[in-house]
Amino acid sequence: MGFFDDIKAAADAHEGQVEQAIDKVGDLVDQKTEGKYAAQVDQAQDFLKDQIGKAQPSQQAEA
Repeated sequence: MGFFDDIKAAADAHEGQVEQAIDKVGDLVDQKTEGKYAAQVDQAQDFLKDQIGKAQPSQQAEA
């Protein structure tokens, strides 16, 4: 298991906390940029939240 696999496993194990962190970081970016990049930040937040809990292709092949 590689480094990124370890990170993914930790994120999946603490899904709620990771989603809260994603929201907080997005809110901070919006605050610091005065909402200039709000649409892009929201898109990135949605993408990251969708990735939590998904199996990686190599994991799906092993199952």
